[in-house]
Amino acid sequence: MALIEAASPHTMNTYGRVPIALSHGQGSRVWDINGKPYLDALAGIAVNTLGHNHPKLVPALQDQIAKIIHSSNYYHVPNQEKLAAKLVEISGMTNAFFCSTGLEANEAAIKLARKFGHDKGIERPQIVVYEKAFHGRSIATLSATGNEKVQKGFGPLVEGFIRVPLNDIGALKAATEGNKDVVAVFFETIQGEGGINPMRIEYLQQVRLLCDQRGWLLMIDEVQCGMGRTGKWFAHQWAGIVPDVMPLAKGLGSGVPIGAVVAGPKAANIFQPGNHGTTFGGNPLAMRAGVETLRIMEEDRLLQNAAEVGGYLKDALTRELGSVKGFKEIRGQGLMIGMELDKPCGALVNRAAEAGLLISVTADTVVRLLPPLIFTRAEADECVGILAPLVKAILAE
Repeated sequence: MALIEAASPHTMNTYGRVPIALSHGQGSRVWDINGKPYLDALAGIAVNTLGHNHPKLVPALQDQIAKIIHSSNYYHVPNQEKLAAKLVEISGMTNAFFCSTGLEANEAAIKLARKFGHDKGIERPQIVVYEKAFHGRSIATLSATGNEKVQKGFGPLVEGFIRVPLNDIGALKAATEGNKDVVAVFFETIQGEGGINPMRIEYLQQVRLLCDQRGWLLMIDEVQCGMGRTGKWFAHQWAGIVPDVMPLAKGLGSGVPIGAVVAGPKAANIFQPGNHGTTFGGNPLAMRAGVETLRIMEEDRLLQNAAEVGGYLKDALTRELGSVKGFKEIRGQGLMIGMELDKPCGALVNRAAEAGLLISVTADTVVRLLPPLIFTRAEADECVGILAPLVKAILAE
């Protein structure tokens, strides 16, 4: 048996890792280097849309690797246009910029909003952001994030953000009343790291209307909740609205690093040559991964599967745990599910792994499930069968 060290002496101590090293995967299952199998209900934190070793994706990536992996943005990358056209089609927006991560996509959105303001003569543009939000760990995205725990030790933070509570249109109006420097409202449709906290449909519609009335950009971070995870391409589409700026990443390349900022008419032409750029973003391998991921999602009806299996999983968890003392609430949509307990439950990550299930705990008390979009009802039953007794046990302690 190969020993797995919980930490390595030569990598920075930035993660509280589970003492597991994964070797390979197939579908919704992975194996560690000792040969132990796990049901993957985390999908690399909402990244592995198609699961592992997908029979349609792998040959396409092998083909691309044998041709060209990277070229730089000095030259045209044909699949950039192909992927951008598809994102425009499914979003109702007009243009896309490609980067490599969700943090970069959010950073680009913040830059877009500031340039939008400067172009209108606003010297110190301000962006409305939200309590419990998480947009990344660069200094700007950290400043937009609503979590003092992850901000601590990294001040001074970037100025220009106004923070408001979720789902309270009155608070948003009050916080911005008479402020001519506001240029955008920026939020996640369903907060991921913040604890699977959804924006209500009526609130999304109210904010879209307010942005139209006041000439602001509506910027919706769909990095974690987008790409079919809720049963629609993007979670805000349940409200029937279209944002002006939409950062994407995670599931867009089904494991290959890729980020994107999709923009509508109000924001699509703000950046001009020299305003923004990237070395790795939009490279041929990442673009092929994005094109093929979207194609396979459509062919295999994975949006419908996310909605159906996600609903089934949520109902099963509610039946097993809904009446258990200490179980507070289950939230989310599709295959983005959070179960809030009345006590910290970080120990569940290791306990679940020992039992053969990969999950995460976020916001200290929320069990987070983000399985691949290929998850089946049988796998949902297996997930509940492993997880429910563990939750009951930790609540009884």
